[in-house]
Amino acid sequence: MLLDHIEIPNVIHFVFFSLALFPLFVSATQKIKPPRAEKKPHKHKIHGHERIDNYYWMRDRENPQVLDYLHKENEYAETVLAPLKGLRRKLFQEMKLRIKEDETTVPYKLGPYNYYTRYEEGREYPIYCRKKGSLRAKEQLLLDVNIPAEHHRYYKVMNFNVSPDHKTAAFAADSVGRRLYTIYFIDLQTGRFLKDKIDKVSPFFEWANDNKTLFYMKQNPQTLRFEKIFKHELGVKKNTLVYFESDETFITKIYKTRSQKYLLIGSFSTLASEFRYLDANSPDGDFKVFYPRKAEHEYYIDHGGDTFFILTNDGAVNFKLKKTPVDKIDRKNWKEVVPQNKNIFIQRMAVFQNHIVLQEKKNGLTSIRIINRSDKKQTYLDFTEETYTAYIGTNPEYKTDILRFGYESLTFPRSVYDYHINTKTKVLKKSQPVLGDFDPQNYRSKRIFARARDGAGIPISMVFKKGLERDGKNPLLLHAYGSYGHSEDPFFSSARLSLLDRGFIFAIAHIRGGSEMGRQWYEQGRQLKKKNSFTDFIACAELLIQKKYTAKEHLYAIGGSAGGLLMGAVINMRPDLFHGVIAEVPFVDVITTMLDSSIPLTTYEYNEWGNPNNKEYYDYMLSYSPYDNVGKKDYPHLLVTTGLHDSQVQYWEPAKWAARLRDMKTNDTVLLLKTDFQAGHSGASGRFESLKETVLNYAFILGLEGIQK
Repeated sequence: MLLDHIEIPNVIHFVFFSLALFPLFVSATQKIKPPRAEKKPHKHKIHGHERIDNYYWMRDRENPQVLDYLHKENEYAETVLAPLKGLRRKLFQEMKLRIKEDETTVPYKLGPYNYYTRYEEGREYPIYCRKKGSLRAKEQLLLDVNIPAEHHRYYKVMNFNVSPDHKTAAFAADSVGRRLYTIYFIDLQTGRFLKDKIDKVSPFFEWANDNKTLFYMKQNPQTLRFEKIFKHELGVKKNTLVYFESDETFITKIYKTRSQKYLLIGSFSTLASEFRYLDANSPDGDFKVFYPRKAEHEYYIDHGGDTFFILTNDGAVNFKLKKTPVDKIDRKNWKEVVPQNKNIFIQRMAVFQNHIVLQEKKNGLTSIRIINRSDKKQTYLDFTEETYTAYIGTNPEYKTDILRFGYESLTFPRSVYDYHINTKTKVLKKSQPVLGDFDPQNYRSKRIFARARDGAGIPISMVFKKGLERDGKNPLLLHAYGSYGHSEDPFFSSARLSLLDRGFIFAIAHIRGGSEMGRQWYEQGRQLKKKNSFTDFIACAELLIQKKYTAKEHLYAIGGSAGGLLMGAVINMRPDLFHGVIAEVPFVDVITTMLDSSIPLTTYEYNEWGNPNNKEYYDYMLSYSPYDNVGKKDYPHLLVTTGLHDSQVQYWEPAKWAARLRDMKTNDTVLLLKTDFQAGHSGASGRFESLKETVLNYAFILGLEGIQK
C-alpha cells in the first residue's frame, strides 16, 4: 500500500549519497584505534552471587585517569565524525534558521500585571518582563538571563517567582548542571538584587502571603534526595527548618494552591503520597497532615472556596475526584465528584473559582474536561487529529473563566489557546513560528498498534513527509521512554524537519512503563514487569519492518535516561534489529547503582525498579541490566552521550557501558562515547547550544544512511 506517490528525485538523492559517504564514515573507525579503558577488576558480592566490574574505577570524577579517558573518547568521536563536519554545519544552520530569534511568549495575567518572557536575536537566554494593566503599557524588564550567563559555559534559570504584592522576585540559577541551585532575590521597584541568597537548594519554592517569607526545598548533600523544607525571611540570615522527610524512599516538595490560600508540603514515593497544609497568610504556623500516607495510596489536593478537592487512586486505579469541606477533612467527609472509569485515566486537575478542569487520557489520547462547580455541567475539549498532545497550560489566576491550554502534534507546531468557558469559544493566542518554507500539509502523521507478546495493543505514533512509499527502504528513527508512568506524547519539533525532509520516518513507541493507556499501563512496565517495556519496543520495531515502513538496515532507535536503559536492554536482547542506536545519558548500570544508597535518588527509586537487596528483585534486575548483560555478539552502531555533572545518571554509567561494549562486541560497527564536560542530565542550557546535541544525533544516523547533504 502506498502512503502517497513516491518522489523519484528523493530516491536518486538518497542512492547517490549512500554510495558517496557511507564507506567514508565507517572506514574512519578502521584508520584510528579507539581508546581502550584499563581493566581493574572490582568484586561485587551479594545473595551468594559474584560480579566482576572491570571499570568500577571510573566512578572517581576527580581522578585524572578518568578525565583523560573521557577526553580521549571525545577526541576519537570527533575524528570518526570528521567526514560529517559539513553535514553538521548545514544541519545546525537550517535548524537555527527555522527559529524566530526575537520571540515572545504569550503573556499571562497575574494581578495587575501581564508577565511574559522574550528572546532577542542572536542571544541564547530568556529575558523576563512584565507590563502593568494593558499590553500596550511600557515594558518593565525584570531579569535578563544573558547577563549573568556571560560568565558561564552553562547557566540555567528556573522558577522566576514573583511575591504576591509583585514587589519582589525570586529565581533559581544553576551554573554547573548538577541541579544544585542558588536562589536570588530582586527588588522589582528598583531593579536591584537583594543581599539575600540561598545556596545549594532545589529550584522549587513558594512565597507566603506576607510577601517576605519564602519556603524552599533542600537536597541531601550526598544523595540529592529532596528531604527538607525550610523557610527564609527576607533580611534574616538564619533559615528555619519546617519539615524533614525521614523516609529515604520518599522525597518532599513545596506547593501553593491555585487559590493562593494554602501552602502545601507533599511527600512522594513512586506509589504513595501524603500532604500537609498551612494557611499561606500565617507562615509561622504549623503544617497539618491532610491524610496520613499509606502503602499504594496516591492522592493530590487543591483548594477552592470552602472546599478541598482530592484526586485519589484509592479503589480507583485510574483515579477519581472527591471533595471535602475545609473544616471537615476527615476521610468520612470526602464526597465523590467524578467516579472512577477504568477506561479514563485522570492525569491532572486544576481548580478555578467556578470550574474544575481535568486532564485525562483515553485510549492513549488526551482530552480536557471542564466541570461547572455550581450546576455540575460538563464540557469536553476534544481534538480531531489522529495523534496529538494537549495539556492544561499556564493558568495562575484562580478567579477567571478563561482556560489556557496547549496543543501540538507531530505535524502541528506548539500552540497556546484560550478557551472561554462561558461562551465555549476557543481563541488561538499563538502558534510556534517555524521560519522558512514549512507547511504542515507537506507531512502526514499516523497511529498504528503493535501487538505485544501477551496480546496488549501498543500505540505507535509516526510522522513522515507526504510522498513516501511503504517499500521497506525508508530510514526510520524509533523513540521511546517507558518509565515512571511518564507519557511520551506526540510532540512537534522544528529540528526534526531536517530528518523528515531527508526521507526519514520518526516514530514514538508508547510502551508500557508510561501511562499513555492508563495507570495500569505503568503498572505493567515497572519492577518485576519491567521487561514488558523492552519486549513492547521490540514488537513495535518488528511491526514497522513487517508493515514495510522500514527494514533492519534502515532502522534506528533513540532513548535517554531511563529510555537509555531501554536502548541498552533492547540491543542485548535483539542486537540484530537495529542499524544504529543513540543512548542519551543512559541509566545502564542498574544493579550497581540500585545497590548504592549513596548515589543520588537511589532509595527513592526502589518502587520503580525494585530493591536489589531483596534477592527476587536482584535476580530479575540482573537478568536485564544493560551493563551486566553485554555479551560477545554483533552490536549495532552506537552513539552514547553523557554529562560530567549529571546528577540523575552519573557519567560513569555510560562510560563504563561503552568501555565494556567496546571490549566485548564482535563486529566493527561504530561505537562513540561523547561527554559534555560543561553540563548535566539535561544537556546544554542555551537555546542554540542545545541544538548542537540534536545535530550530533541526526548527523550520526544520517551518516550511517550515507546522507551528507
